[in-house]
Amino acid sequence: MNTTTYRLFIAVELPAALRAELAGLQQQLKRDQPPVRWVDPDAMHLTLWFLGDVPGDRIAHLKIALMLSFAGQHAVRVQLGAPGAFPNLQRPQVIWVGLAEGESHLRSWYDALACRLSSLGFLHDPRPFRPHLTLGRVRREMSAEQQQRLGAALRSLKPSSDRVWDLQRVALFRSDLRPEGPRYTTLAEVDVQGLGVRG
Repeated sequence: MNTTTYRLFIAVELPAALRAELAGLQQQLKRDQPPVRWVDPDAMHLTLWFLGDVPGDRIAHLKIALMLSFAGQHAVRVQLGAPGAFPNLQRPQVIWVGLAEGESHLRSWYDALACRLSSLGFLHDPRPFRPHLTLGRVRREMSAEQQQRLGAALRSLKPSSDRVWDLQRVALFRSDLRPEGPRYTTLAEVDVQGLGVRG
């Protein structure tokens, strides 16, 4: 019996071209050099479910739940939308980009996952699921004036194209927190198009 716990989450993997687009948006925001901890583009993903600390002996059950959740599902076509921030643009703490297309389809993915995970005892977040792509997190030393400038920059930020992307890989990740930033390891992956499972 494996009693070691692992920090786990389930997320949609992003195509390299979409990550490059998001990296370009980061570069635009970096011009004012705000104190922000930027997400490494290679580590960007769209989180569906944060599982928290999970005993190792439950990982096999999660892999099965992942496969069953996406049986019969189809790839999601997405287009980047307006940028935003949590809790709001006046006091940005988490900087993200929303979706102009694909939100409803991603919600159906989330709902399918919720049915399987709830049967395993994983409670969903009481807040509504809001698909978004995180660009960075504001550091504590950011001043009120810097917050205002960052909020204004976010309001004027626009994706550089109206391109669309197909998202079709969903993975169970392990997150290892390190001083230089989190390191993600793929434990299992589902290809929604062909429903091929690896891991």
